[in-house]
Amino acid sequence: MLEMVLRIGFSLLVVLALLWLLGRVARRPLSGRAGGALSILARQQVSRGATVALVRVVDRALILGVTDGQVTLLGEAELGALEVPAPVPAAQRGPVDPTTPVAPGRLDGSLLSPQTWAHTVEFLRSRTARR
Repeated sequence: MLEMVLRIGFSLLVVLALLWLLGRVARRPLSGRAGGALSILARQQVSRGATVALVRVVDRALILGVTDGQVTLLGEAELGALEVPAPVPAAQRGPVDPTTPVAPGRLDGSLLSPQTWAHTVEFLRSRTARR
């Protein structure tokens, strides 16, 4: 009886270890090595089966229309104009000023936006200030 419980427990551990290993492998990006000759810069879903993709091929940026059946070259773009500057580390940015306008982002107006929290803290400070 004890031998059967140990066998089942060991088998369960082997299966869980294989699932964990498979999960680690599945999380890796399919694009391969970074800095290769081909990389996808941006992708926008247009409809259920159609996508517009911006692809960097060596030193060119191609705009591609991608559907289930084909890939069509829509045009080319300047690669230099598409380069996004590296973000500045938080230590070099300094304090957040809630009155300074910032460029709109994906999180604007949501609870996850840093600007929302900065405005909230500033509002609470102004309400709790001693008069």
